[in-house]
Amino acid sequence: MIGFGVALGVLVLGVEASGVAWSALYDLASIFITFGGASATTMMQNPFELTMNIHKIYKLAWLKNEIDINRYVLQIVSLSEIARREGILALEDHVDKLDSKFLTKALQMIIDGTDPEIAKRVMRIEIEALEGRHAGNRGWFDTLATMGPAFGMLGTLIGLVGMLSNLGGDTSGLGKAMAAALITTLYGSFLANVFAIPTNNKLKGRTEAEVMLMNMLLEGVMSIQAGENPKVIMDKLLCFVDPSAREALIKQREAEGGSN
Repeated sequence: MIGFGVALGVLVLGVEASGVAWSALYDLASIFITFGGASATTMMQNPFELTMNIHKIYKLAWLKNEIDINRYVLQIVSLSEIARREGILALEDHVDKLDSKFLTKALQMIIDGTDPEIAKRVMRIEIEALEGRHAGNRGWFDTLATMGPAFGMLGTLIGLVGMLSNLGGDTSGLGKAMAAALITTLYGSFLANVFAIPTNNKLKGRTEAEVMLMNMLLEGVMSIQAGENPKVIMDKLLCFVDPSAREALIKQREAEGGSN
């Protein structure tokens, strides 16, 4: 959101520095063509339910808290220590306390004695399904990023046709007509580069972070099922953590008495 504010600020400063009148940047017909046309064709290419809920997806892109992967590393290692001391069945008492549905499902499968390969495949399908759903949600903004400039150019062509049709008559208004024709290109570029593309990329980053967390949780659960040493599991899960945060995470784990 800070970046969005800076982008708007830079545009405002650019307009002021160039001496362009703000009134010259407003054209109602261009707004209808660019924003209306781009929104309509985006709706055409996506499920209606997705369009009706797109405001919720937009909110997730910019307002959702970052994933605290360090907390999950410590949680997995703690569960591995319980399983090593008391057996995998002892994890039954801790499953309901977990805040990750993915982790809960994976743990419940190994507690129930599901074959490790089957459990792993089921959870992989879960990850793939999430990626597919998220890709479909991002597709709305991806489409809008394409349609915005396309309708901006369409509006420009409409304006140019109108301008050229008057070349044989009064030419005093050609400059104003040309400016109005180009405004739609400006609107289309703004819609794509300040709104649609950043939102699409932000959602993509959210998905990548969530998928990485799910892969880490799955790796941890499979390691618990295999009976690996908690220290080995810790070392394995640290591969998913930012290198700059690994040492602090190790010290935190040791402070909690987890140096097995």
